[in-house]
Amino acid sequence: MKATFIYGAGDVRVETVPDPVIQHPTDAIVRTVRACVCGSDLHRYHSMPARDTGRSMGHELIGVVEETGAAVTSVKPGDFVVVPFSWQDNTCVFCREGVQTSCLHGGFYGTREAAGLQAERARIPQADGSLVVVPGIDPDTADEGLLASLLALSDVYLTGYHAAHMGRVAPGATVTVIGDGAVGLSAVLASRRLGAERIILMGRHRARTDLGAEWGATDVVAERGAEGIAKVMDLTNGEGSHIVLEAVGHMPAYEQASGIVRPGGIISRVGAPQYEEAPIGFGSLFGKNVRLAGGPAPVRAYLDAAIPQVLGGEIAPGRVFDRAIPLADAAAGYAAMDSREALKVMLTP
Repeated sequence: MKATFIYGAGDVRVETVPDPVIQHPTDAIVRTVRACVCGSDLHRYHSMPARDTGRSMGHELIGVVEETGAAVTSVKPGDFVVVPFSWQDNTCVFCREGVQTSCLHGGFYGTREAAGLQAERARIPQADGSLVVVPGIDPDTADEGLLASLLALSDVYLTGYHAAHMGRVAPGATVTVIGDGAVGLSAVLASRRLGAERIILMGRHRARTDLGAEWGATDVVAERGAEGIAKVMDLTNGEGSHIVLEAVGHMPAYEQASGIVRPGGIISRVGAPQYEEAPIGFGSLFGKNVRLAGGPAPVRAYLDAAIPQVLGGEIAPGRVFDRAIPLADAAAGYAAMDSREALKVMLTP
């Protein structure tokens, strides 16, 4: 089968490798219907040191179950499923508390424990806890828009939702979203659905911010840094934003967040942080009684509610996909996202 590997910054290759096989009785093998490139994949694309052995890539997938281990009971061959970006048993203490990304028996794709999902087939550990069946849909005849929206549930939309959820977005709130990538736009959509009164989107790419406006952004701020902070403070009468959803992961975005958050407010981060330390002292968070929340989204916690919303036409988060290319051309997809020619690239087998 074909699978995607990265060998260093800018060096993405699609190679032919053996098909995955059942390794544990809790595994399943899934045939890919659609996969995609994530903004977080670009972190390695930008800075990964060159290496002789490629690193398996990808963590977003919808597919059809082909084979299951002896212990798997909740899915069967032929089921059409959404695969969350982490795998989990969905029964341990942390899963029961809704933090499936910290599952005691779980993990992440593109690691020694489980290969990446930008491939024609994938082995899914802890299949009972990780796979969620999409009822009544034949993926071979389904509408492309529907497939895109279901794929968005494997990570990007529910990561945006997680940002809003952890930020405690509620009716009447003023929310600022930092970042006009797919996660940031998803956070706008989720914030509107949760009742935010005002949503300020900080982004400078017109095609993206236009979609954000369709999804509920009431204001767009293209400025960054001190100028961007001043603009948001002006829009909020000098008070700042009740909730700031940071969907970038770089220090300048965090500094913007701490500069615009209202006293007593919340910063919710879901952009994978590319830094180890961030200011939290008197001059940033402590002095304003600001709470810091967020983290990797426990997609599995939200999937059971989100799938019917997509199937019922309540949300269409798949609109973040603006390019579809064959898996064999994955390198071109990375390059298009890196150059901002594409917002989010879907990979077809």
